Amino acid sequence: MGRTTGAAGASEPEKKTRRTHRWRRALLATLIAGAVVVPLSGAVRPEIAAPAPAALARVTAATLDEAYAANRANAAEASRMAATHGNRERAAADRAMADPSRHFLSFDGRGAGLASEVFGDLAHADRIAVLVPGSDTSIDTYDRFRDAARAVHDRLTRQAPHGTRTAVVAWLGYETPATVSTTVTTADRAEEAAPKLREFIRQLRALTDGTSNTDGRSNGSAGSKPRISLLCHSYGSVVCGRAASHLDVDDIALVGSPGTGADTAAALHTPARVWAARGSDDWVAEVPHIRLDLLGTVVGFGTDPISPSFGARVFAAGDGGHSDYFRPGSTSLANLTRIVLGETSEVTHD
Repeated sequence: MGRTTGAAGASEPEKKTRRTHRWRRALLATLIAGAVVVPLSGAVRPEIAAPAPAALARVTAATLDEAYAANRANAAEASRMAATHGNRERAAADRAMADPSRHFLSFDGRGAGLASEVFGDLAHADRIAVLVPGSDTSIDTYDRFRDAARAVHDRLTRQAPHGTRTAVVAWLGYETPATVSTTVTTADRAEEAAPKLREFIRQLRALTDGTSNTDGRSNGSAGSKPRISLLCHSYGSVVCGRAASHLDVDDIALVGSPGTGADTAAALHTPARVWAARGSDDWVAEVPHIRLDLLGTVVGFGTDPISPSFGARVFAAGDGGHSDYFRPGSTSLANLTRIVLGETSEVTHD
């Protein structure tokens, strides 16, 4: 019998090949459009007026409150400057960050903006989660990232065993790429961000390791060292992948990941447990997990982290979409909480 050449009669491998070719063409089209549109849009974007970050000595457990106060004051000044220059949206965002209830390890209102916000008692925490965001995260869009961090902290607070103290850090420590741009298809921003994430984790370890709790106990299940988990969303998983080999963390969870740039979890060269999950309604499932060299620029991030060949510990994320991994009540948030708490035997799988 002759082979059918119509689409309806194509074999599954042929259909898969065609889908890959279509995605490659779409990817190239995005790159070409981005190369034209992004420089033009960037050229007309007004500068964001803001002061330089607060000058702080290395933050310690004893100076945390001083750092929080200094960064709130810097955010208040950034709000005044933005208002003076007619940027009401940024002025409002900065003013919210200057609220006395907010706790920032760092704040920089210049450009797209950078910030590291703390939820919980960081100096005395036994379990710490650090959220690393994906594309289109900035001070202007910060609230949705903050909501995710708060959801993690609320769930940890409710679920932690008696006597276990938790904290969450929302780490917007790098300039994230725009979703519709050439930068989101390459690892350039992740390469720039990786050393910043490594330095942040080093500082976090220096701040928290060996500090005593108010009841006389030391942090961490081993008596001195708290457990730190990285929760890396979307493009943030590329950042975590690039930084992984020099991070003193216990767990790295990749959610909604387009890939890490590594072919396997072992190739990340980390002693941390590597986890991965994707919701059934996440559009990232349709992104081809490939790496292509286009005129000297490497596009794409390689192996799908939830594929068996990657070798991560795949956990259930339910039926959520790309922005639902930290949604209160979700399967993914429940499992991420178990990972942070070290309750790995309780993590559910599809």
